[in-house]
Amino acid sequence: MSTTAELPVAGKLSTLDRFLPLWIGAAMLVGILLSRLVPGLGDTLGAVEIDGVSLPIAIGLLIMMYPVLAKVRYDRLDTVTGDRKLMISSLALNWIFGPALMFALAWIFLSDLPEYRTGLIIVGLARCIAMVIIWNDLACGDREAAAVLVALNSVFQVFMFAALGWFYLSVLPGWLGLERTQIDTSPWDIATSVLFFLGIPLVAGYLSRRIGERAKGRAWYESTFLPAIGPWALYGLLFTIVILFALQGQQITAHPWDVARIALPLLVYFAVMWGGGFALGAVLGLGYARTTTLAFTAAGNNFELAIAVAIATYGASSGEALAGVVGPLIEVPVLVGLVYVSLVLRKRFAADAF
Repeated sequence: MSTTAELPVAGKLSTLDRFLPLWIGAAMLVGILLSRLVPGLGDTLGAVEIDGVSLPIAIGLLIMMYPVLAKVRYDRLDTVTGDRKLMISSLALNWIFGPALMFALAWIFLSDLPEYRTGLIIVGLARCIAMVIIWNDLACGDREAAAVLVALNSVFQVFMFAALGWFYLSVLPGWLGLERTQIDTSPWDIATSVLFFLGIPLVAGYLSRRIGERAKGRAWYESTFLPAIGPWALYGLLFTIVILFALQGQQITAHPWDVARIALPLLVYFAVMWGGGFALGAVLGLGYARTTTLAFTAAGNNFELAIAVAIATYGASSGEALAGVVGPLIEVPVLVGLVYVSLVLRKRFAADAF
C-alpha cells in the first residue's frame, strides 16, 4: 500500500483494498445465501467453538490479525506508551464515553424492545481488539499506536466488562427507575478469549519480525516478507464475514424490521464515536496517524465477544444474540466507508495541518 502524499486517495490503495466495500458486500451476501440454501450449515459451522466463538470464525480472526501485527515495529512502542494524551483519550472514549453513549442510544431507540436493548448495551461494552487493526491499517493510521491501544483495551476488557455490564444493565437502570436485567460472564472467560484472539497473533507477529529481521534484515522483512503476507489480512477478514453471516443469516433475513430498528442506533453510535475521536485527536494535536488510530479504536467493537456473551447468557435464538449479530452487519460497511473518509482527510491535511 503506497503512502506517498502526491498520489490520489484511490491510488494509495491496492486493487484488493480499493474495491473492499464490494468484496465485503459480496462476502455478506454469500454468507446469507449459504445460510438459506444449505440446510443445517449454521449448526455444522457452530458445532466446534472456542470460548463461544465458532472455530471457523476463530481461524478467520487469527489469519486476519497476524499480517497486521507482523507489520508493527515493536522497537517503537515506547514512543506510544509515552504519549499520555493518546492513552488517556483512548481510555476515556472506550471505557467512559462509549458504553454510556450506547446505553443512552439503546434506551432512546429500543425502549420497547428489552432483548434488543440489552444486546446493544452488551455490544457497547465490548471494545474492539480485532478488526480495528484492519481498519486502522487501511486508513494509514499508526500501527504501533493501534497495537498498544488494542492491548490496553484487552487488559481493561478482562477487568471491566463484567463490572460495567452489571452497572449498565442493573445498577444505572435502577437509579433511573428503568427496567433492570443482568449479564452472566466472568473475567476468566473474557481473559481466555483475549489471550486466544489477541495473544496468539500478537506473539506470532512479534516473533516473525524478530526472527525475520535477524535472519534477513529489516529491508528484506519489510520489502519482501510483509508484502507477501499482507493480502492475507483481508482474505481472513472476508472469510470471517462469510462464516459469520452463514451462521446468523437465518436470523437476519427472518427479522428484517427488527434489524432496521437495531441498525439505527448503531449508525448514530459509530458516527459519534469515530467523529468524536477524530475531532479530539485533532484538537489535541496528535497528528493524522494517531488521530486516525484514536478514532477507529473508539468506534470499533468486539462483536465476537458480544455475540459469545449474548449466546452464552440468553441463548443463540435470543433477541440479545440478534442485536450482537447486527453489530458487524452495520459496523463493517460503516467503518470501511470511514476508512475512505480518513484517507480524504489525510490528503487534505497532508501539510501537518493537525
